[in-house]
Amino acid sequence: MERCVELAREALDAGDDPFGSLLVDGAGNLLAEARNRESTLADPTAHPELELARWALRNLSADERARATVYTSGEHCPMCAAAHGWVGLGAIVFAASSAQLSGWRVSWGLAASPVAPLPLAVVLPGADVTGPVRPYDQMMMPLHKESVERRGAGT
Repeated sequence: MERCVELAREALDAGDDPFGSLLVDGAGNLLAEARNRESTLADPTAHPELELARWALRNLSADERARATVYTSGEHCPMCAAAHGWVGLGAIVFAASSAQLSGWRVSWGLAASPVAPLPLAVVLPGADVTGPVRPYDQMMMPLHKESVERRGAGT
């Protein structure tokens, strides 16, 4: 989880929203990592969880994907959750929940996200999901606040 927070910081420092994710195999070995690149690629779908799902589909067998775990700084959005399910990835462990992020955004006076913050259990019923994970969830809040401050309130 520490590396997910580091990747989120790297994303923020590059001008993207702070999200970072890892894909590990069934034995806990790192397979791939990704960070948010929405702004730097000018692509609102350039989420790290989606990038890892695509990587897994290209590089792992169905059995390897099922045994893999995604560790991520934030709960998957519905788009990324669907990709996770469609490619057959295994467990998900996230630091901050979509409910936490939505609450933070509201407390900072921001508009709601254009996509509903659905819990992973709604999009991926029966999935092995763990989160939010303390203290990493609380480590993510100041990164998101910094992201908002850099862009200016109301964005």
